[in-house]
Amino acid sequence: MTKASRSQTQGDGWRAAVAAYVGPRVSHSVFQLVTTLALLAGVFAGAYRVAAWSRPIALVLAIPAAGLLVRTFILMHDCAHGSFFPSRRANEVVGAITGVLSLTPFAQWRRDHALHHASAGDLDRRGHGDVPTLTVREYVARTPRQRFAYRVIRHPASLLLLGPLHLLLSQRFLPRGTVTSAREVASVWSTNVAIAVLATAVVLTCGWSAILLVYLPAYYLAAMAGIWIFYVQHQFENAYWESHEAWDYATAALRGSSHLKLPKILQWITGSIGLHHIHHLAPRIPNYRLQRCHDANPILQGAPQVTLRSGAAALRLALWDEERKRLVRFADVEPVRRTTGLRAV
Repeated sequence: MTKASRSQTQGDGWRAAVAAYVGPRVSHSVFQLVTTLALLAGVFAGAYRVAAWSRPIALVLAIPAAGLLVRTFILMHDCAHGSFFPSRRANEVVGAITGVLSLTPFAQWRRDHALHHASAGDLDRRGHGDVPTLTVREYVARTPRQRFAYRVIRHPASLLLLGPLHLLLSQRFLPRGTVTSAREVASVWSTNVAIAVLATAVVLTCGWSAILLVYLPAYYLAAMAGIWIFYVQHQFENAYWESHEAWDYATAALRGSSHLKLPKILQWITGSIGLHHIHHLAPRIPNYRLQRCHDANPILQGAPQVTLRSGAAALRLALWDEERKRLVRFADVEPVRRTTGLRAV
């Protein structure tokens, strides 16, 4: 079967399955926005008041605050896809506001994320919003120093502990050589200005403790959770990677995006983004309709499943084995491990 005919066959099924769930319900979107931001403000205010007499308890409150920051980011994510409001202007305004709260330049992130959707699982178009991934052949061809650098990047400690710091700093400017529009450049710098103004107002009103003891710990935890969630959505053993010639959009979504099964409270916090295969098939479905779309369509229920436990184990996967068509650990690449003498993660 050719790539074109395969896409057409798959399209006849999944397009019909998702069609009824595309598009927002304004009342539901408004309710999500108001309740999420109100809860976020309430937790931050509570943590600030508690910090005056117990800093450890204030730090504990960073956990629910982090969850609400993740949910705020998910609302921004829906705005980026135009799935939160029918109005483009409303999506842009709410996206920019929630972007400031999550320290993310909305328009620039929207562009980068669109490239991710258009290339996820394509070996010839790697590098758009995904975790750096080498094939086994590419890894073997690297020098020892390059292999060591890649091991550092892919180590779970680097991803989870240094990743949030990388996000915090890298989103403050455009990487050199980035091809983008004036609107996206303005998005980066206007977000920076808005963050600076908001932070200054908070410090002048509440003092540095509100930033150092309340917001930054919550942001760091939220970023760690977000990095892990994004990782396991595309980095699991039987993932999908193909050359551009063989790459197929629907197959990449259904086989290359996982169904992350989470407890109900975590699913609420993450806006059902664990149903990532459906999101990649139809990004115009708002977060609150993903579960119903999944439950109503058996054709969408065969995606690879990931749990909290298997998702933690997936952090050890690091290389795409083109022969076995799966992600493998460094320890699985025995010849390289022996020649480099490097200990596997």
